[in-house]
Amino acid sequence: MNTPVKKNDQLAVYIEDLTHDGSGVAKVDGYPLFIHGGLPDEKAEVRVLKTLKNYGFAKLLNIEEPSPFRVEAPCPVFYECGGCQLQHINYEGQLKWKENMVRNVMQRLGKIDAPVLPVKGMDNPWEYRNKSQIPFGLADGKVIAGFYQAKSHRIADTPTCLIQSDEADRLMRAFKEKALELDLVPYNEDTKKGQLRHLVVRKGRATGEVMVVLVTKHPKLSKKEAIIELIREAEPKVTSIMQNVNSRNTNVIFGDETNLLWGKPTIEDLIGDVRFEISARSFYQVNPEQTEVLYKQALDYAQLSGDETVIDAYCGIGTISLFLAQRAKQVLGVEIVPQAIEDAKRNAELNGFTNTYFEAGPAEEVIPRWYKEGKNADVLVVDPPRKGCDEALLTTIIEQRPKRVVYVSCNPATLARDLRILEDGGYKTQEIQPVDMFPQTTHCEAVAWLELS
Repeated sequence: MNTPVKKNDQLAVYIEDLTHDGSGVAKVDGYPLFIHGGLPDEKAEVRVLKTLKNYGFAKLLNIEEPSPFRVEAPCPVFYECGGCQLQHINYEGQLKWKENMVRNVMQRLGKIDAPVLPVKGMDNPWEYRNKSQIPFGLADGKVIAGFYQAKSHRIADTPTCLIQSDEADRLMRAFKEKALELDLVPYNEDTKKGQLRHLVVRKGRATGEVMVVLVTKHPKLSKKEAIIELIREAEPKVTSIMQNVNSRNTNVIFGDETNLLWGKPTIEDLIGDVRFEISARSFYQVNPEQTEVLYKQALDYAQLSGDETVIDAYCGIGTISLFLAQRAKQVLGVEIVPQAIEDAKRNAELNGFTNTYFEAGPAEEVIPRWYKEGKNADVLVVDPPRKGCDEALLTTIIEQRPKRVVYVSCNPATLARDLRILEDGGYKTQEIQPVDMFPQTTHCEAVAWLELS
């Protein structure tokens, strides 16, 4: 294999960019080197660790000219933990990089020339997560907990996580200290033994309500009352304590069985003026402050006057649907997960909306049938998973031709791909607004506004 660098070579490089996982990228005669901890616009000395045919990896030895955005990462396990990738960049630099990243992806992958606006960030980009899923393990007979190291299932033992809530921190520390006394031996993925798999903590930002979900391998808790007491002492604001049983040999967090241990089975939160009921397994955005920013942007792009029918594909538990229902004549939501549709109906009832209709099924099958029934959309909103829209749904949009499409995306790459398909089908992207839902990480959400040409 002929590459311009070899293992153990020491080189002076200029770092041009970041990868999706936060590694710096330098090029030697066009050959990319990925450098953990490196930042754009830095000159550095590196040592080559590994070379492959098309790219290699190098270790950062010395920074000769640091980025103007470089800071000392405040988290003591930042370089071990895989949860954050950008704590060594100040927040101004994070937002600048994300704006450039979204713009470059749109142009490179989608040939989309629509304006990409500056990223809407947070006043306080810390402690924003309202949901924490914390794995537990054993190391030298001691209980550890935190988050997984990058690209592994090895736990980076964490005293405090700077992007999760104080409530989650307190509960994590309490279980690290008392788990063994409560017969909650951490589960081991290799041996398949142990009881405590994850501690899931959810918080309503607006209501202050806290839910704790204990994910265990077996349903029997030998010290159930003591566990409840520990949780209530560690977090007095807790209103719901649940147990989820996952007996499968899998790294999926939740099992199918969820039981109430204490309190009520749900908590509530508000996004804007809309109230949502959240169960242990409900999908709900983890940054409610920025979710309000994101949904308001989607609402602005929808440009509703009160006379429109809106279709919300991938509606989930109805979060965007209910935001839209405040200004639309009617909102029709479709989602493939039946339980999410039941949650959406319940949330609509909770808020007194009578202009919403929700149906379970594949969007690419349900929406054409709605059109045949005369339920034509003036505006269509999509908020798909990271893989983007199903190809059949994109074909449906192009065939049904709603005059306006609002695309909410958590993955700029699949957004660019899908916008290209929609533009080739007769739409024109007017504007793209990135929103920083996940500060300190490389992830960035965006909302695109399209009009039928």
